Amino acid sequence: MKNALAITALALTTTFGSAQAETLDVGMSGGYFPFTFVKLDVLQGFEVDLINAIAAETGDEVNFVTMSFSGLIGALESGRIDTIANQITITPEREAKFAFSQPYVFDGAQIVVKKGNEAAISGVEDLSGKTVAVNLGSNYEQLLNNLPNAAEIDIRTYDSNIAQDTALGRVDAFVMDRVSSTQLIAESPLPLSLAGKPFSEIRNALPFRNDAEGQALRERFDAAITTLRENGTLADISNKWFGADITVAE
Repeated sequence: MKNALAITALALTTTFGSAQAETLDVGMSGGYFPFTFVKLDVLQGFEVDLINAIAAETGDEVNFVTMSFSGLIGALESGRIDTIANQITITPEREAKFAFSQPYVFDGAQIVVKKGNEAAISGVEDLSGKTVAVNLGSNYEQLLNNLPNAAEIDIRTYDSNIAQDTALGRVDAFVMDRVSSTQLIAESPLPLSLAGKPFSEIRNALPFRNDAEGQALRERFDAAITTLRENGTLADISNKWFGADITVAE
């Protein structure tokens, strides 16, 4: 598979046999703490550790390719990358296009507001008449559009700065997954707060092109994820980044 401009490349020990080893281009944004982010010029996070652990099982080499989140799906469809490790949520529309691995994160969609506004927006019914930001290319826009009061919500798509604009009052709220939201609030000096409970279950997995090559790669990754789940590595990676195991359904 073709080389791509990469933040980092890791050559890992073969466990499934050198004949299977490939150089895989794994796309991620590098800007979604704590799943994938850059600190001191080092790409790191839960997704990075996960892919490295999978590659250690399959014996593949990995190029981590970073780009804006909104470009990741197109890059996968065009063959510029082989999969995406960036909290990709399984949706019916995506399942119709891609071959997904088993889920490895179980989470929920969460509303986040400026601190002090929790009472005004305590659930999705309170989003009527409000401006709500979501990451461009994410599934949260679709989740909001499926709400009964969707026609009354002013949905804004962002490539970045949704937390900052919410804290500054430029939008009333943003929607992200609960795990990332909690971590963001803990790490950021911005005055933000969770608003209400998660309103939709989210299952994250790795998408692959739905052709013979992509399906074979999916099967190889799926077997590795099963091994990592059974030997406790998946839980260890989750506890390292979140202090809890988010890799199993509650």
